[in-house]
Amino acid sequence: MDKKGLAVITGADGGMGSEITRAVAQAGYPIVMACRDMEKAENVRQQIIAETGNTWIECLHLDLASLDIVAGVADFLLRRAEPIALLMNNAGTMETARRTTADGLERTVSVNYVGPYLLTRKLLPLMSSGSRIVNMVSCTYAIGKLEFPDFFTMGRKGGFWRIPIYSNTKLALTLFSLKLAEICRTSGIMVNAADPGIVSTDIITMHQWFDPLTDIFFRPFIRTPRQGADTAIRLLLDAAWAATTGCLFASGHPKTLSPHYLHHPQSDELWERTEQIVARWLMKTE
Repeated sequence: MDKKGLAVITGADGGMGSEITRAVAQAGYPIVMACRDMEKAENVRQQIIAETGNTWIECLHLDLASLDIVAGVADFLLRRAEPIALLMNNAGTMETARRTTADGLERTVSVNYVGPYLLTRKLLPLMSSGSRIVNMVSCTYAIGKLEFPDFFTMGRKGGFWRIPIYSNTKLALTLFSLKLAEICRTSGIMVNAADPGIVSTDIITMHQWFDPLTDIFFRPFIRTPRQGADTAIRLLLDAAWAATTGCLFASGHPKTLSPHYLHHPQSDELWERTEQIVARWLMKTE
């Protein structure tokens, strides 16, 4: 089997992440599993190697709440200079309380948006025509709001409320996907966003007294991690979508976005503010 370009998958040890990693491994790609919990990642790696026979799988420590660590992972891959065929920004969080990172960012914002933004921007030199970037978003982007500068430091204006903050980060990641697709259009790098739907993973646990009731009455009716991962897997691997870029996909189909998102009034400001935040880490790349 000929060795293909590298696939980098964040949160590759999670529910959907492990399903995406398994599918990409079966397709014969060498894989970097970029994960925060290295012990868990190694267990998943060994399972996938045993199931697929693909031994070109390694684990790298990635904590998206630290931009130094994000840049370090990207710089390590840049030094190796292996061409990247696939980048799957899958990792995400829904924090239960407001926490500020060492970089001064609200933690949900760093993990779900700024960290993936920085990783993607730094790895672009390793990508070329035919490379695919897929960002895992959420249907909650539709209720997201970007209030600057509070978005970066607090997630939202006012008190902490986890669902709106999560939604705000997914709106930001969606707008990043659309703008990056335009920037990369002439290079042949495909950039798309995948909405997995409501998926039965640990991220939806509310850490409240009603969680056991949620598990009994709610989880049986939502998607399994494999079902949730399906759209992202197809965006990464299907030949039919090899030339598709600048789209949001849900349930295996492109979703028609209103002009409000295609030409969002805050898209340029979001890009410029994010560029200012990550500038010192990008300087080493560019």
